[in-house]
Amino acid sequence: MEVDSKVDLSTQNPNSSEDNLAWVEKYRPKTLDELVSQDSIVTTLQKYIDLGGLPHLLFYGPPGTGKTSTILALAAQLYGKKYRNMVLELNASDDRGIDVVRDQIKNFAMTMSVFGSAFSAKNDSNTTAAKYKLIILDEADSMTQAAQAALRRIIEKYTKNVRFCIICNYASKIIPAIQSRCTKFRFTPLSIDQISDRVEYIIKTENVSISPDAVRGILEIAKGDMRRVLNVLQSCYLAYDNIDLDAVYDVTGQPKPSDLKLVFNSLLNDQFDSCYQYISNLKLVKGIALTDIITNLLPLITDCKLPGDSIIYLINSLASIEYRLANSSTDDIQLTAMIGYFKLAVEMAAQ
Repeated sequence: MEVDSKVDLSTQNPNSSEDNLAWVEKYRPKTLDELVSQDSIVTTLQKYIDLGGLPHLLFYGPPGTGKTSTILALAAQLYGKKYRNMVLELNASDDRGIDVVRDQIKNFAMTMSVFGSAFSAKNDSNTTAAKYKLIILDEADSMTQAAQAALRRIIEKYTKNVRFCIICNYASKIIPAIQSRCTKFRFTPLSIDQISDRVEYIIKTENVSISPDAVRGILEIAKGDMRRVLNVLQSCYLAYDNIDLDAVYDVTGQPKPSDLKLVFNSLLNDQFDSCYQYISNLKLVKGIALTDIITNLLPLITDCKLPGDSIIYLINSLASIEYRLANSSTDDIQLTAMIGYFKLAVEMAAQ
């Protein structure tokens, strides 16, 4: 019956072409007013639009915090029906070389808008900011140094024609010469309260059968990443008729709190061989990555009864393991290291 109800819902939807869209795109905010967070940034950008003096922009912060959605909503509000002619969108992780900067970006930037001031006068936003073309460079922190140097020259040379919005996760990976030419906005992870209302709206719209515990679990796993919330929610919806907390952990591959407690107790109390076999089997059966185990062990470590020196030692040691895993070290080797660090921490506490 529940499967039938999903089919009936889609056939009744007049916008049936949107039914197959990823929810991240389907529910992406269309205007600045629809954004659920980053209020101070939205207010500042709206004032720039009202004054007609939009600067070059640098948006940085963790994934899923609204960077791309904000600039797309701003562009839609600013240009209206002329969006396609006035905006160039590039994902710098794909188009990251100097040739793209010299050709595609330069060619777009060097031509003035054919709409000019007449377009600005007719545009709904009624702002002179609309006379500038807009280039959006997403994931710009993956651009090469040579490409960024070339981009800096283009920003400087064609500032009368175009405005740039550079989007990245880490501002430190953008060269200082570009940073100094942009107004920087840091996007922070969304709070659970900020996400909750939007998620409840989507759950009702899509007729998702989900328990309150499962909703809370998704929000906690996402850690302020709205994109991840929607991706996990849609994956659970497609995989299960009734979504509970176990379904959320199965879909995401995250360790359950009950499993984490058993892992933590094993690390503290079991012999080395028994602990290694238990964690290895858990990773194999449930498809859990060692990095996820380490990340989720942190609250248990900070709240345990070990002395402060042992806790500090463990946190520093696990940070080293995470670094090595990020640099292609194998899980098996780092698992043995993690168990060894825990045994040493327990010995330190006993002295």
